[in-house]
Amino acid sequence: MKENKLPEFESLEKLVEFFDTHDMGEYDLPEVHFEVTTRKKPMFLVSVDKELMKKLAEVAQSQHTSTEELINSWLEERVAKAA
Repeated sequence: MKENKLPEFESLEKLVEFFDTHDMGEYDLPEVHFEVTTRKKPMFLVSVDKELMKKLAEVAQSQHTSTEELINSWLEERVAKAA
């Protein structure tokens, strides 16, 4: 038999603790819908020196962009010059 209502929680930690010991299937939770998108381009992993990565992350943050976007744009510029 399902419980009618999920209790109120003071914090996300309390909610997590609760469901560590309770089954979500015992509660009448609302149905949710969401879309999942996947990358259309393949992604490749490249090893980067730890200290260099820290510097790249700092530069990216100062430019209000992600480290991934910064590295990709720099690589595109270098490849264009080399071609």
